[in-house]
Amino acid sequence: MVYLLPILAVILSFIFVYFTKPKSEKSIKLLLAFSGAFLLALTFFELLPDVYEDLSPKSAAIFILAGILLQIFLEFFSKGAEHGHVHMATKKNRFPVVLFLSLSLHALVEGVPITHGDTIIYGILVHKIPVAIILSIFLLNSNLKLGLSVLFIGLFALMTPLGSLLAIESSFISAYSGQLTALAIGVFLHISTVVLFESAQGHAFNLRKLVVIVLGIVIAYFL
Repeated sequence: MVYLLPILAVILSFIFVYFTKPKSEKSIKLLLAFSGAFLLALTFFELLPDVYEDLSPKSAAIFILAGILLQIFLEFFSKGAEHGHVHMATKKNRFPVVLFLSLSLHALVEGVPITHGDTIIYGILVHKIPVAIILSIFLLNSNLKLGLSVLFIGLFALMTPLGSLLAIESSFISAYSGQLTALAIGVFLHISTVVLFESAQGHAFNLRKLVVIVLGIVIAYFL
């Protein structure tokens, strides 16, 4: 089930976009705000305590900071697709190789800590759904053939389960599970804080965004 849920989340998101063809980013932005708050809260509640038990404080901090830097580097290629920065009107007829590789590496890293706790998978799933929706919009609005779009989504769906599988089955990776989890924490912290602290247009106060953020934190607390 751990391996199946991320795959289903991505595939169902693609099917949703294919049939509904959403035109507005407003509802996706609210979903991103909820997912950012939910993932951030679960990271604090679940992952950080475990990492600071396994590693020395300075070692944990180094790998968390490395995760933040890694995500900043990946976003140079993905253009921020992990937190909603994909233009819905994009028109291209080439397979987005660089975007695919950066998002795949991101998804691979986020699969590692799933083996460390049952509840963190929900945070990753809630984060993955809006990302998959945005990617699906990007692909289906482009001039790519449907088969290539399905191939891209299918391969992307496999990356997070692959990260979890490698963390369990590979003795080399499992030996550094604490460090890799700290790396994933850095990735999560960067993504979730960017989503949360990006201002609305005109820096206006957005009550709906505040409500979904508080809701995400409260739900994470009671899991």
